[in-house]
This record gives sequence, C-alpha cells and structure tokens, in this order.
Amino acid sequence: MIGSADILNAIRELTNSKQLDRSELHGLLEDGIHAALAKKHGPNVQAEVEIDEDRGQIRIVLLKTVVEDVTDPSREVSVEEARFEDPEFQVGDMMEIPVDFAEFGRTAVQAAKQRIIQRVREGERTRIRDEFAGRVGDLLSGEIQQIERGKLVVMLNKFREAEAIIPYREQNHREHFHQGEPIRAVLKRVEETPKGPRLILSRADPLFVKALFKLEVPEIQQNIVDIRAAAREVGSRTKIAVFSRDDSIDPVGACVGLKGSRVQAVVNELNGERIDIVPWSADPERFAKLALAPARVARVFSDPAAKTIQAVVDEDQLSLAIGRNGQNVRLASELTGWKIDLYSSREWLDRGGDAPLFAPLPEETDEAADVKLSEIEGMSPATVAVLEEGGYRTLNDIIDLEREDLLKLPGIAPEEADRIIAMLDELTEDGEDGAGEDSAGGSNDAPRRGESAV
Repeated sequence: MIGSADILNAIRELTNSKQLDRSELHGLLEDGIHAALAKKHGPNVQAEVEIDEDRGQIRIVLLKTVVEDVTDPSREVSVEEARFEDPEFQVGDMMEIPVDFAEFGRTAVQAAKQRIIQRVREGERTRIRDEFAGRVGDLLSGEIQQIERGKLVVMLNKFREAEAIIPYREQNHREHFHQGEPIRAVLKRVEETPKGPRLILSRADPLFVKALFKLEVPEIQQNIVDIRAAAREVGSRTKIAVFSRDDSIDPVGACVGLKGSRVQAVVNELNGERIDIVPWSADPERFAKLALAPARVARVFSDPAAKTIQAVVDEDQLSLAIGRNGQNVRLASELTGWKIDLYSSREWLDRGGDAPLFAPLPEETDEAADVKLSEIEGMSPATVAVLEEGGYRTLNDIIDLEREDLLKLPGIAPEEADRIIAMLDELTEDGEDGAGEDSAGGSNDAPRRGESAV
C-alpha cells in the first residue's frame, strides 16, 4: 500500500516542478485528500487534515456528529456506536475518527492526485493570465520548441509553462528558423482556449518594430519619445512616426542613435528590412508631407470630410514618392490614416490646379527666427565662435544652411555638422527644406532633413 510519506514525496516533486510554494503545496494536498475522502465516505464528509512535511506524515481525522438516528452516514454516527469507543459520548458531541492514509487504496490516492493536478493547472492558467494580460506589445524571448503545420511553438525563457505560438500569418516569410533556435517576438494578444490561455506572438506586426525600438532607445523606455504611428510591409519596409515630449530632444535623432547604431540594431533583427523614421505632426497636411519621405513634396491639399490628401510632387520625384509597386505612398497613407493621391506638377496643372506650387508650408512657429546663436540651448561656445567668424550670428542666418555649407567652415567636424542640422530640424520642426541629396552616391532615395531612412 502507498503510505503518506510516499504520496507526500511524489506530490512534492510534482509541485516543485510547477514552482509552487509550501502553502500552495499544503492547500493542494488538503484539497486532494478531501476529494479522496468524499469518494470513499460520501460527498458531505467532514474531516481535519494535518500535514507534517518534516516527518513525512499526513494525519487525517473524520468528524462525525453523535445522533440518536443516523440520516447521513458521512457526517453522523449513532450514539450506540460512539459509546462503543467511549461511554462518555452524548448526543450532539463531535466524534473524531482517525483515518490511516493507507486505507484510501490506490483508487482514492489516484483521485487525490488528479485533484491536485487539476488545481496545479488552474493555478498555472491564472498566473499566465495575470502575468501577460497587460503585456500586449512587450518583447518576449524564448526558444523554438517545435515547428508544426507552419506555426512556431515557442518556449519562453522566463515563463516556460505558458503556451506561446507564432502563427504562420504572424511570421516574416523571408526568415527561416529551426527547432532549438533562440527567437524574439512581440506579444500580440492572449487567446483563451479550452486548454487555457495561449500567447499569440508576432514578428510581422508593426508592434514588433515598436518593441525593438523600445528596447534600443532609452528615451522611448522613459516615455520621452513616443512612436505615434507605424506602418509595415513585412520583410520590405517600415515607416514610423515619432514625437518627443521634451523640446530639447530630437525624436528622429534619438531613434537613429549615434552613427545610426540604434536603428541599425533594429534593422539587423529584421534581417535588413528598411526603416523610415519621420517626425509626427498633428497637422495632417504636414504629416502627409513628412510621411512621403524620401520624396520631396511641393504642396499638399487636404479634404477633411473625405480624409483625403492630394500631394503634388515635381516630375523627378514622382517615382520616388510612389515607390516600388506603390509601396511608399501606400505606407504613407497607412501611417497617416488618410488616403493620399499623388500628382506630378505637370498633371496637377493640366487638371486645372491653380495653387502656387513649390511654396513651402508656413512654419508652425517662427518665434525664434532672430535668436542669437549664443542663446540657443545646446550650442557650444566653440561652435558659436566658429559660426560667428563665418558671418553667422543668429538662428535666421543659419536656418537654411546645409551640411556641406557647415563643413566648409574651419573647425566644424562632420559629427558637429550633423548635430547642428539635427538641432535646426528640431527647432524648425519642418522636414521639407534641404532634401537629403548628400547621401552616398547622391541618390534621390536619401533621407531628408528631419527624416531618417535606413
């Protein structure tokens, strides 16, 4: 027969593997024993269970009320039977009847074990819900445990009991993984199934890109910089719109990092997927203009009722604005949430457009146009001295300078020139001036001021 020490050791091993503490262990054992007692003595049985884990002993005592006539044998005992054990028993007394654990038998022990396993599973499901219910959008890491019918079954590093899968539609089909490989993915949703909660992970959703930037950019972790919108075509290109709650921090520069280190880390995780980073704007026209980067947009006209943007570009910018197979304008439309119709300047005029073309959008603010260089926060005295020596004394004097212009000044290194350009972009909050024609090879596909494309 199985003794209390044997079952206690077996259950202890079971619960240790499920990361239960001692109080949970005792609660599960007591619940399982009550289930076994109910199976043997009836559903209304009353009992006291004491567990001495140090000695490996389980003390079980049935509690029965002494009565004249027994109507429920599981809870009552006749006064005659009680007095057979002790003549002092009176009607209404509570009789304690010790139970040897070995009397349960194999069937009763199995019932107790099943109850415990059930409670363990319920506890696991509750912990999974509590742990992940508020973590949608978080980056999770694990190991590919199995590949079945196109989906990836993942064993998480920090919560191995959770069932986590990456469905076929949530994968980047340019990537190929094998069993046992490490993998990172974003939690997209928690799905309830008959077997409990299931974690649906994704490497294809824009949430994955957001989670990677959050990992790489401290300003996003600190809620200083926010990714306000994202649009993605998996394996090819992603556009994100960023906003800074601190006027002294350039959101695009924060996401790009020194020499592009931060955005490059994200690109590497995405296996070379291109990423465009643009400033977010509450003005739909300005936002659409920025979202169409790297193309230079001459004018935009909005129809708020139809949520439509008409964008006019020069002839040599039309193919860049459209992108390969319409990708650029399609992602820009998704990023802004507005339908974008593109027109070349010639087509716009042929259609009767009479608005002045190639006129810059009005500045959102021009309060700082005549600020002295020495009063600009972040401008070092050495840089101010070099600029003043070159004849530039106010913000208005340098606002239209390009990187090449700055590099012509003695004492301005490439890194300092990049920093000044980023500072100007932050101060003006406009991305149309000075298109990025200084990229490697002089390509029209270069990022513009206030924008980044990797």
